[in-house]
Amino acid sequence: MLKFSGKSVYKGIVLGPAAVLKNNDFQVKRERAEDSEAEIARVETAVEKAQEQLQKLYEKAVKEVGEASAAIFEVHQMMLEDDDYRDAISSMIRTEQINAEYAVAVTGDNFSEMFANMDDDYMKARAADIKDISNRLVRNLAGQEDMDFGSMEPSVIIADDLSPSETVQMDKSKILAFVTVHGSTNSHTAILARMMNIPALIGVPMDLEEIHTGQTVVVDGFKAEVVFDPTEELCRETEARMKEEQEKTELLQTLKGKENVTRSGKKIHIYANIGSVGDVGYVLENDAGGIGLFRSEFLYLGRNDFPTEEEQFQAYRQVVQTMAGKKVIIRTLDIGADKQVDYLNLGREDNPAMGYRAIRICLKQKDIFKTQLRALLRAAAYGNLSIMYPMIISTEEVRQIYSIVDEVECELNDAGIPYKIPEQGIMIETPASVMISDELAEMVDFFSIGTNDLTQYTLAIDRQNEKLDDFYNPHHKAILRMIKLVVDNAHKHGKWAGICGELGADLELTQEFVRMGLDELSVAPSMVLKVRKNVREME
Repeated sequence: MLKFSGKSVYKGIVLGPAAVLKNNDFQVKRERAEDSEAEIARVETAVEKAQEQLQKLYEKAVKEVGEASAAIFEVHQMMLEDDDYRDAISSMIRTEQINAEYAVAVTGDNFSEMFANMDDDYMKARAADIKDISNRLVRNLAGQEDMDFGSMEPSVIIADDLSPSETVQMDKSKILAFVTVHGSTNSHTAILARMMNIPALIGVPMDLEEIHTGQTVVVDGFKAEVVFDPTEELCRETEARMKEEQEKTELLQTLKGKENVTRSGKKIHIYANIGSVGDVGYVLENDAGGIGLFRSEFLYLGRNDFPTEEEQFQAYRQVVQTMAGKKVIIRTLDIGADKQVDYLNLGREDNPAMGYRAIRICLKQKDIFKTQLRALLRAAAYGNLSIMYPMIISTEEVRQIYSIVDEVECELNDAGIPYKIPEQGIMIETPASVMISDELAEMVDFFSIGTNDLTQYTLAIDRQNEKLDDFYNPHHKAILRMIKLVVDNAHKHGKWAGICGELGADLELTQEFVRMGLDELSVAPSMVLKVRKNVREME
């Protein structure tokens, strides 16, 4: 029995098999191959396997994000069949008498560089695709299996760390818990784990070489412990505790359909935060009143090129139509900091949390912003959609945004495309926006307070730095006073104010937030009924 302690991201308890994700980065070596035809045959086998893998990915993506977003996997399948690419690999193996892995890797690099140097933007974007399919072939040649989340049994994911783009692509129905060696309790990955309503531990000092897939594991988010190869007695105790937690969950279900109102009659909206179209089911399942934060950047992650206007429109429309008139607040692209996109070529920054990110990218690279705004305005015609702009620090930024929205409106009018100008608000997540919230309230329709970034910027603490978790205090008086100031300034101008950061789900503060006059709390879907219970028990 191996036992480790870590930091709990979401409290829960589970027993199940481990699925170990190991970093398979390795150096491809050049080796002499006496039998060139045998090496070429190995490539053909690897190509066939890659086609099967890509077809499975395509079918999964169609179900979860629609045909438009899944099309990238069809593109990869077609590129694998390209004669020039395949001939270049075979020729290199024959003329240089080298191993298949090295020939595929070099050919991938050569073709990728060739595409990257082309003038056509579409062809430039294919450079990353070539690199991706070449890496897939090399992995297949080396006998490295992709983790098949579709066919695996429900498991506890064990990893060194998980990026947001990795977690968003997983089959959530097959994941019992997360356990990682690294990561911060305030990272975006941790936020995703809480949204998925599964136990998760980070900062666990385990050696992944000592753990194998299929090993039985207990994850205890209450004690912040993970146990590998537990004793029979511990397994029985865990199963009993899992049953208790299930009973508590069932009691919460009785609150479905009830109002979010205190005993004295004070009402508050309780919405849900989500990261993809597929997460809408969690919102409805947990009886949230709406979606207070749709993280649109997850449409941009885990791919090799920007999502098109049509892809985004289809995703946004599907969400608002599914929510059937309930409010859906979509945050515009918030890339940067912990959410990196290779094809955006942002470059390395010494302090990315304070760097080129979110609305700053949108205002500098207007074409990206306008594509998203066109999709949003078109989707707004199909339901109760609101737009929310992140990382605002000045009234001038709001004026620039409105000017770009006007341009988009003119373009849609000229093209005769149906649209609607929706409610537009901003996120309050910088001390600057707090201090001028009285002026900002005159310009926008609502405020949504992003307490994660507001806390890190106010306390001068990088929320991605796990060494600083002990210093990160979202209950700091300065944060609570800022929230109260923002709410008061919004109400002075007849605007509403809510919280969409993690603090909104902090049950120790629910009563204080209601007393402050917050109009809305947007939380992980798994927390909706728990917050409702707190509100209804208030005097």
